[in-house]
Amino acid sequence: MLMRSLETNAGHRRHGASGFSLIEIMMVLAISIIVSVISVMSLMPMLNQQHVTNAYNTTLAAMRQARDNAVAQRTSYSVTFANAVSPSPYATITVAPALSSGMSAFQGDQNTVIYQLPTDVSFIAQSALASTPPPDGYGLGTNAIDFGYTANSSSGGQAFVYFCPDGSAQNAVDGSGNCTSSWDGGVVYIARAGDLLSSRAVDLWGATGRVHGWRLYNKSGGGYQWLRQ
Repeated sequence: MLMRSLETNAGHRRHGASGFSLIEIMMVLAISIIVSVISVMSLMPMLNQQHVTNAYNTTLAAMRQARDNAVAQRTSYSVTFANAVSPSPYATITVAPALSSGMSAFQGDQNTVIYQLPTDVSFIAQSALASTPPPDGYGLGTNAIDFGYTANSSSGGQAFVYFCPDGSAQNAVDGSGNCTSSWDGGVVYIARAGDLLSSRAVDLWGATGRVHGWRLYNKSGGGYQWLRQ
């Protein structure tokens, strides 16, 4: 009887000693939460930069696709840039066949396509860019979307451009899809608000329709400079 009682008490002690206390569980949870927060905080800058890179690549791809379509299909394509307007959270790039007054319908391979940038990225010319020589000399670094630089006008500030069958970029379209206006160059700036060194730029040479990409860097000796990518 005594042995049975001792065995029972030993079993109770073993049962009571097994598992984890509430304090131990809380400590493990607290450590897990801290590690998770640190991991997320260390990843955020990389994720933010990736958003800008995605927006930059989207802008390059949209403009080059519009030019390729115009050349391949012997018609004109417009590219229109727009920042987010409530309730839409996205800045957008719209690539569309440019129907002039002489065209009743479009007979190409691609209709209108709207590209969306990440919600935390926009077309923005941050204030420090005004004192930085702009990409290929276009504008003053004050307009986020700055096309419309032609041989006849240097005002800029336009949010659209037309790609033509000869591969050039012009500021208007006419004559059954054949451009008959002035070559149009310019630049568009891409960044996260408040993050100057996230700034990217894409510029356009009107005569050739060639598109170039740029990134902002600190300049040796102070200030900033655009370096072509």
